[in-house]
Amino acid sequence: MPIVRSVNVGPSKPAEWAGVGATSIDKHATPGPVRVGAEGIVTDTQTDRRFHGGEEQAVYAFAREDLDLWGARLGAELRDGQFAENLTTEGIDINESLVGEQWRIGTVLLQVCSVRTPCNDFKNWMGVSGYDNSQWVRRFTQEARPGPYLRVLEEGELEAGDEIVVVHRPDHGITVSDLFRALNLDRTLLPRLIGIEGLGDKPRAVAERYVATR
Repeated sequence: MPIVRSVNVGPSKPAEWAGVGATSIDKHATPGPVRVGAEGIVTDTQTDRRFHGGEEQAVYAFAREDLDLWGARLGAELRDGQFAENLTTEGIDINESLVGEQWRIGTVLLQVCSVRTPCNDFKNWMGVSGYDNSQWVRRFTQEARPGPYLRVLEEGELEAGDEIVVVHRPDHGITVSDLFRALNLDRTLLPRLIGIEGLGDKPRAVAERYVATR
């Protein structure tokens, strides 16, 4: 049974290495139910609103299985929340989830709509956390297993241990990994994104601009 293993939140903290001088990338597990509103978990913080947060990046999910994969490569165990994910999942390959797929977790209804793009703050965070961050952005990108950003279709509460119930899967076949590759590795895939159900406005605009110039 796929579950939410951990729900992770974090405050904004000063950080000289962060692009805006502060970051909320340091997220830790929080006990008990949390309220999820239209722009995410209400006790969480999104510092740089130019690139993080908003309704299309309300909740970020990353798989425990992928944390273990990276931990094996880095020679260290990675804790839940190390990649700044709000939901650490277990028992589901979230990178094979489809764009527009809907998950019921607790009383919250979420929809896969976008993907994380690794940045220098992520690289710096891994370094200050004590891990080998050499060429981190490139390494993370080449893996093409970024975890999805989720929009909130129905507000409510969820908590660690809740089952992840897939209540809807579109029929277009475009996965989270496919979306990431199109945006970051192979832009010839971008036309496949046109018109697909549930795609966020930002990746849709990238696809539309690409098609318009061809």
